[in-house]
Amino acid sequence: MKSEQSQVVVALDIGTTKVCALAGRRNEYGKLEILGAGKVESEGVLRGVVSNIEKTVNAIAQATDLLRRSSGIEEEVVHVGIAGQHIKSLQHRGILMRDNDFHEIGKADIDKLIRDMYKLVLPPGDKILHVLPQEFTVDNEQGIVDPVGMSGVRLEANFHIITGQISASNNIYRCVERTGLRVANMTLEPIASAAAVLTEEEKEAGVALVDIGGGTTDITLFKDGIIRHTAVIPFGGKVITKDIKEGCTVMAPQAEKLKVRFGSALAEEVYDNRIITIPGLKGRSPREISEKNLARIIQARAEEILDHVIWEIRRSGFERKLIGGIVLTGGGALLNHMDKLAEYHTGMSTRIGIPIEHLGHGYHESLSSPIYATAIGLLLKGIEDVESGRIRLDQPAPEQKDEKAQSEGPAWYEQIFQKTKEFFEAEPDQEF
Repeated sequence: MKSEQSQVVVALDIGTTKVCALAGRRNEYGKLEILGAGKVESEGVLRGVVSNIEKTVNAIAQATDLLRRSSGIEEEVVHVGIAGQHIKSLQHRGILMRDNDFHEIGKADIDKLIRDMYKLVLPPGDKILHVLPQEFTVDNEQGIVDPVGMSGVRLEANFHIITGQISASNNIYRCVERTGLRVANMTLEPIASAAAVLTEEEKEAGVALVDIGGGTTDITLFKDGIIRHTAVIPFGGKVITKDIKEGCTVMAPQAEKLKVRFGSALAEEVYDNRIITIPGLKGRSPREISEKNLARIIQARAEEILDHVIWEIRRSGFERKLIGGIVLTGGGALLNHMDKLAEYHTGMSTRIGIPIEHLGHGYHESLSSPIYATAIGLLLKGIEDVESGRIRLDQPAPEQKDEKAQSEGPAWYEQIFQKTKEFFEAEPDQEF
């Protein structure tokens, strides 16, 4: 039990359907205490990537304004998430030869290995977002989870490296900074969601977290407590809404209401085949659709999303090693019978992940919903970074410093060029 409360941290989840801001801290019992929340609809994000700067800036400003009103906190530093189809992952092996084997392997050796991974050559326009160590090998002794304190000369490690487009992260920075805020850290959203809804036992046993958002479906695989695979599928809840819109020939807002109120991911579970009447446009006759047909439209697209999930699990090589099965979270997990469909379609046990495990007593009832999984996970990651000293809220983020240095670069270059020009154009007898 801790004797004091942690510093207040603000998390910002910029999603395809919503922008959510949460403020919280760790209380004296080690639980997360939510101090305020602000949630608004998002219109400037497409499939997890910012597509309209102005609309996204407005949504962030509205969400943070609601947060300030509900909590009274005037925090200027936020921890944000990043997602989208541009996210890729790769495996890489690093080797470090130490001077001698008398000194124990320390955290500095592991940090050096991780820093070396950031020097990898990537395709143009990509940057490394996360370097996640997996197993270590010390002098041919394999399968070591934590080598700190051991002796050895040759230290090797397998790394799971997550990359994303520089332009996508720059757009997020730009949107946040235009609202007068500063980005402290950027975390991959599926990693944040996993921190909020998965237990340590599930991570150890092997589990697939499937976060079905509005624009994308994010997958994170754990085994032996380590992230083994990450992937982003460019389909989400909005694609199901679009199918309903086209299949029932209705407007997008009506399709969304049909999905939320009457929708089911499993047509077999619809016993009362009620007829749903949808008002017509401008005096036109109303349209009618049966509840079972609506469920068939939803099920077809939901099965397609799950097919992609199965393909990613097989590609990872951990298909038969996930004892914990699948955990569904995100707004798409709220669809009726989505967990049953996932069980039938994949053959793996499935549960809905609700992000309340780390919350302290007295949290608002609305937070016990899968749609807040990413925001609460970002809050947990932000608090963890602040407590460990990796991030100081009173200093600019490293990325912002780099951008500043890059912006000052041309001016610095011009000064050197001017000095060189003056040198060669000077008279021979001129003193320097």
